[in-house]
Amino acid sequence: MVQNQIEARGIHNPQVLAIMRKVERHLFVKPQYLNVAYQDGALPIDCDQTISQPYIVALMTDLLELTPTSKVLEIGTGCGYQTAILAELARDVYSVEIISGLVKSAKARLETLNYRNIHLKKGDGYYGWREHAPYDAVLVAAAPTDVPERLIQQLRPGGRMVIPVGGSEQNLLLIQKGLQTDENSIQSLETTEIIRVRFVPMTSGLN
Repeated sequence: MVQNQIEARGIHNPQVLAIMRKVERHLFVKPQYLNVAYQDGALPIDCDQTISQPYIVALMTDLLELTPTSKVLEIGTGCGYQTAILAELARDVYSVEIISGLVKSAKARLETLNYRNIHLKKGDGYYGWREHAPYDAVLVAAAPTDVPERLIQQLRPGGRMVIPVGGSEQNLLLIQKGLQTDENSIQSLETTEIIRVRFVPMTSGLN
C-alpha cells in the first residue's frame, strides 16, 4: 500500500511513510471490507460516513509538517484512522466528532489500541475546541462550503490547516497562518489549492 499508493505519488517524508506502515488500516474498517482494507479508495463506515483513501490520509498528514511537540485539532474523528496517524506524529490530538455513535466507537477502538494522547469529544466541528487552542495544526476531514472562521482563529500564528472545501466540487486547501499581522492587526493567511477531492459534507448546528 505505502509503496504503490503513497510513495509512487510523491510523498517521501520518512516519518509519514513509517506511520502509514505502522498503523493497520484493517483495524478501522467494517468486517465486510477487510479484504479490501488496503486498496486505493475510501470505504464506508458507520453512520453513512467514510474512511479516507490511504493516499489522502498520508497527503493531509504530510502537509501539516507535524513534529513531536505539535498540538493538533482534528474535525471529524470518524472511525479514528486519521486520528491514530496524527497521534503517532504529534504530542496531542484533540478530535471533534458530531455523530455520537462514531465518538463512542472511535473512543473504544483507540483506547483498545492504547492511544493515550488522543482527546475526543462530541461537538460541532464548526466551533473547533476553543479550550485547548491555539493549535499548531488543524485537519478537517469533512467538507464545509467555506472555511470556518473559528478554526482559523484557533490556529496559532505560523500554524497550518488542511481542509477540503466545496459542495459537489471540492478542493483540498492548505492554509498557512502568518506570524505577523498587517496594519489593521489582521493575521495574514496564505491559501494553496492542492488537489481536487471528494469528502462527506461537513454537518453543523449552524445550518
